[in-house]
Amino acid sequence: MPGSPAPDEPDVHLSIRLGGIPLDYVACMTAALIFVQEHAERRYVDAVSVDTDCLPRFTRPPNERLYLL
Repeated sequence: MPGSPAPDEPDVHLSIRLGGIPLDYVACMTAALIFVQEHAERRYVDAVSVDTDCLPRFTRPPNERLYLL
């Protein structure tokens, strides 16, 4: 699994539901919160949540680092 684009931040569980399909990722805190903020503005996914229960089996979201620009 690739490393965090923000290694000084804690990782969180980013849970997304898109078209009824659950997608679970581990993401750095800032990227996850920016994703949630964009969702609140645009509503392009069914649901999104963030929690601290990061399981090692979760992968990082595609293009996570773009949320940090």
